[in-house]
Amino acid sequence: MKTDFNFGVEALVLSDLGPGEPAVVESVAAPGPIGRRLLDLGFLPGTPVALLRRAPLGDPSVYQIRGSQLCLRRSEASRIRVRRDPGVAPDREASP
Repeated sequence: MKTDFNFGVEALVLSDLGPGEPAVVESVAAPGPIGRRLLDLGFLPGTPVALLRRAPLGDPSVYQIRGSQLCLRRSEASRIRVRRDPGVAPDREASP
């Protein structure tokens, strides 16, 4: 039996976020060079992140993280586990 003690905190993957929705990175579940690159780009546990916008056909998407805007494909974003956190807003230094 698996028990979740994070009552009220919904865990999901980065690609499931809606536009403008704030979240916090929980973990990166990608082995090898892809996982290392995502960590190098700043997707570290505890880091605030938000989806800014999606391409017209839904892929790729632009994310705000650590003062930068990064574009990720859905396949890459689905490897990053996040939790919704309305109390945390990512910095907006690099916003247009």
